Amino acid sequence: MELRQLRYFMAVADELHFGRAAQKLHMSQPPLSVQVGRLEREVGISLFDRSTRRVQLTPAGRHLQERARRILDEVDAVRADMRDYVDGLAGPLSVGFVSSANYTVLPDVVRLFRARSAKVALTLIPLTSGEQLERLRDGALDVGIVRDENPAADHASSIPLTAEVVFEERLVACLPIGHPLAQRNEVTVEEIVEVPIISYPRLLMPGFVDRVAEALAAAPHAANVVEEVVHQETALGFVAAGVGASILPESVRQLIPASIAVVPLAGAPTTRLLAVRQTRAAGDVRATVFIECLRDAAASSGVLNGSQTSKHSPGPQASTEPRRTSRSARD
Repeated sequence: MELRQLRYFMAVADELHFGRAAQKLHMSQPPLSVQVGRLEREVGISLFDRSTRRVQLTPAGRHLQERARRILDEVDAVRADMRDYVDGLAGPLSVGFVSSANYTVLPDVVRLFRARSAKVALTLIPLTSGEQLERLRDGALDVGIVRDENPAADHASSIPLTAEVVFEERLVACLPIGHPLAQRNEVTVEEIVEVPIISYPRLLMPGFVDRVAEALAAAPHAANVVEEVVHQETALGFVAAGVGASILPESVRQLIPASIAVVPLAGAPTTRLLAVRQTRAAGDVRATVFIECLRDAAASSGVLNGSQTSKHSPGPQASTEPRRTSRSARD
């Protein structure tokens, strides 16, 4: 049984007239009659009662009509789905993101992307920047939303990555509310390095750790890192407990409890979110649409947008001597 035969049968079943069915199929009547006859011989039963005056479906014909309609509708749906898949309008898309993206672009980009690509199965995976770059090179991620990374600097990798700045915001110092610097309009790097610092493991967040080191480079001596944590929520917990201060993106204000003050760093140093994907995957329509949504979400966010105000490039690789590492459970 061929799909073509089912379509011929359905045309006759719907019209109950071989001549009109042939016109509908843009063919002559004799070949149509031949094909319907072959189908009847294949199923072993008459599908139509024919007379010189009319054509009617037999009970078996009515049953086949119901089944064939469902089959042909499903075939048409599969064909449309495959066209959408080839055109990048359907299929899976896996996206990694740093936790701070939750408070900046991620909610809006998900809303935009689902409106524009409703058939794409979007999977969001919270990961550090370092973890995302590893998975992007392995092909386990299609797009990464990382902070301050410069993947092009990794010349040892055989899988080149392309990065695009999509969002930029100020770096701020988070201090216990009772600290002498907490009531200031801004704090200098010379002042902040005198405060114990809660930082992050460079292995997992090399770009952001290096960016903070770059921002503090004008200080007379290195920052006193007393704790290293994986998540900014954990860092804020240490700040609230009076352990020290932490340098974070300004969007962290959305998480700040009353026990913590947010003070901008003098000189307005910034930090950036970047969209990253494999260079050879530049033709992936799903990833391209997602990154376009990232740009649009950043443009409508009301804060600095990388395409408009990005002024610094990732600084040189700087090392940070860890004192202790405290890892929290992933959210």
